[in-house]
Amino acid sequence: MHKNTLMTANEVATLAELFVAKYGIKKIRLTGGEPLARVDFDAILNSLSMLNIELSLTTNGILLNKHFGALKEAGIKSINISLDTLDGDRFKLLTRRDNFQQVWDNIIKATENFIYIKLNVVVMKGINEDEIIDFVRLSKQLPIHVRFIEFMPFSGNKWERAKVITQQEILDIIARQESFEKVIDHKHSTARAYRLKDAMGTFAIISTISNGFCSNCNRIRLTADGKIRNCLFDTGEIDLLKPLRNGDDVCTSIEQSIQNKKAKFGGLPHFEKEAEVRKQLDSRSMLKIGG
Repeated sequence: MHKNTLMTANEVATLAELFVAKYGIKKIRLTGGEPLARVDFDAILNSLSMLNIELSLTTNGILLNKHFGALKEAGIKSINISLDTLDGDRFKLLTRRDNFQQVWDNIIKATENFIYIKLNVVVMKGINEDEIIDFVRLSKQLPIHVRFIEFMPFSGNKWERAKVITQQEILDIIARQESFEKVIDHKHSTARAYRLKDAMGTFAIISTISNGFCSNCNRIRLTADGKIRNCLFDTGEIDLLKPLRNGDDVCTSIEQSIQNKKAKFGGLPHFEKEAEVRKQLDSRSMLKIGG
């Protein structure tokens, strides 16, 4: 994206203040792409930390070590880290980067600094389902929350229904080697959580494809270029940045977006109808929407 099409740090703060003051938003998560790659990340973090909200972020973990001071000062207590493999060679293959050790070191450092880590693991058949047990067992050793995410369809990610490992399949794989119990899920949680016997942490499954949670979801998204999306899958974005820069009212656009929210999956057809899903996929990749 061209720099002028992105929200500035001040514009992010202005819209965030509006959502909190007028619409009662109590939690904001900075996500990406990679939020830590922005040169003004610390400025954004500082302004949002002034609001009466729970503030967190999602990151690939590579640059985390450069921001621990700012994160602590902002009161960040929880961070989501996207990590689809625990194997260095596979990490390099999947991400085209040789940074696995750096990410892992930052995970350990974060836990040592009393930051609650959620590991986001997108599980894909033929790619990393052989690591499900390894990820689950991390919750025995560390006070972290491992979240397995069913492979979801987005532009450019070569999604196929056959590549999806479902919630039940994940639980079956774990049950063959470990004992676990259900734990109470937080209100409006998109993840269903479990705990291994005597584990320090927990694990969970985000089952968008096989067992959707749309009726319980209260999330909205604001993209880096100032578009509001009422669902991860919805293609009917509404621009807030242009009216904001023109000094016009943005509340009408916000309320229109929320009122337009579809009952399920942003209007996508049932995931079994693969051809129809592919036809209706958004032109934006997950990277541009925000994970």
